[in-house]
Amino acid sequence: MTDIITDSKIITGGGSTISSIFIQNETIQDDGTVNRLIETCAESQENLRTLYYMFKKSIFAVAFSITSDYHLSEDCVSETFIRLTQVRNFNPKKGDGRGYIHKIARNVALELRRSHKHDIDDIFVAHYGETDETLENSIYINQLLEVLNDKQRQIVVMKCCSGLTFKEIAKIMKCPETTVKSRYQRAISLLKKKAGVNGEK
Repeated sequence: MTDIITDSKIITGGGSTISSIFIQNETIQDDGTVNRLIETCAESQENLRTLYYMFKKSIFAVAFSITSDYHLSEDCVSETFIRLTQVRNFNPKKGDGRGYIHKIARNVALELRRSHKHDIDDIFVAHYGETDETLENSIYINQLLEVLNDKQRQIVVMKCCSGLTFKEIAKIMKCPETTVKSRYQRAISLLKKKAGVNGEK
């Protein structure tokens, strides 16, 4: 029996427990703390380190949904935080810090994919850990994600892994919130079908 976490709901099907990229991070409440950390991370290594540990997993997930490559996704995490220290136009009083970080990550991942498009394997296989079970889980998740198109895959990962709202994702992807919702719903339907799940709510 396989479990896949999508928007805090469980889809079951397949043959092993999925514990890789669809493990949802703890919800990060952007009460201004993230904004203040972004504003000061260029001068404070401690604040930059705090942001890194808060967002590294969700940035990796977003990057992997775009590049399909473990090492490029790691590079994306590093480059995202480098660029964060170079930010000069972020307003901590008006900005959406969480969405801002993921927007940088998405842009970096798209750049990396374009520059390495001939090196990226079309098969979604990544080594998330050292155990056979973890690798098997990762491969299974990647096989599920293959049924989604590029935008659907990014939306699902940003919603389920990064915990972003539809409104935040719409802003990052520069499209209406209703479009994000419909793409997400269609993607979840495709994932359920691929995983062999009936259409129950």
